[in-house]
Amino acid sequence: QVQLVESGGGLVQPGGSLRLSCAASGFTFSRNTMHWYRQAPGEKVRELVGQISSSGEVLHYADSVKGRFTISRDNEKNTVYLQMNSLKSEDTAVYFCRGYGQWGQGTQVTVSS
Repeated sequence: QVQLVESGGGLVQPGGSLRLSCAASGFTFSRNTMHWYRQAPGEKVRELVGQISSSGEVLHYADSVKGRFTISRDNEKNTVYLQMNSLKSEDTAVYFCRGYGQWGQGTQVTVSS
């Protein structure tokens, strides 16, 4: 079955960095666009943070993360990444990987001093 497993979240101070990973299985990863979403505390809607094509072309960044976050992928490892730099308190959220119509379980990112 399709599985998306996120990792790399945690507690970080403002200005710090984290790299999230999402390991995919159960579908042909190299043929699918992949996405990172986030859901902030108290919000019902998940925000699309980044989107990357099957070949590695970046298709979208949310305005709030442009210049700070980088989405990338390794089709040999069936993994998509989100490098997050210059983190702000407003980046605090649960971050979800999405692909092949499926969601991962999410990983918590908390930015706080």
